Amino acid sequence: MAYISEAGTPLIADPGYQLVRDARQANMPVLSAPGPAACIAALTIAGLPTDQFHFAGFLPPQQTARQKSLVELMPLRATLVLYESPKRLNALLADIEFVGGSERNVAVCRELTKKFEDVQIGPVNTLRAFYEAKPAKGEIVVLIDAGEDAKVDEIDLEAALVQAMLSLRVKDAADVVAGAYGLPRREIYQMALRLQGVKQVE
Repeated sequence: MAYISEAGTPLIADPGYQLVRDARQANMPVLSAPGPAACIAALTIAGLPTDQFHFAGFLPPQQTARQKSLVELMPLRATLVLYESPKRLNALLADIEFVGGSERNVAVCRELTKKFEDVQIGPVNTLRAFYEAKPAKGEIVVLIDAGEDAKVDEIDLEAALVQAMLSLRVKDAADVVAGAYGLPRREIYQMALRLQGVKQVE
């Protein structure tokens, strides 16, 4: 079956992503004809919402800067479109999970419109496990499902801060966690200082 439009790329402004989503849920392959850019092809076939999307290109390669970028981008009520190299894909997926949670839906689209085209869609923790077992190759577009209001209790916040402080300075860890959960940075920074004090005592 072919879906063709005489007024631009189908499934973008229609929006017709529900058709692709239903097809993928029925385990039907969905392919795109070559178009103007890989980001448009990825949006066409991934089955994530296309009524609003934000193209952010390549994020910074350094972990701290990349996490800060994700903190700013992931609350957007729009599908995020990123480019990434196969060498950094696993690190990007880890940061997406850290900032947005393990259940955030992600699509990894490789080698679009080429012989070895492959699209993997699902919760980010599932995709992390998949690509840790089978490292990715080729050109990659990563789509991140639109953001939702974060719900978290103090135990979750403390766990997120402790995890963040393993690799980041206290201030940076507080910024990342506060941004991820949409909470005041001053309050999270004070919590981080308290946790750091407990850790030093131990």
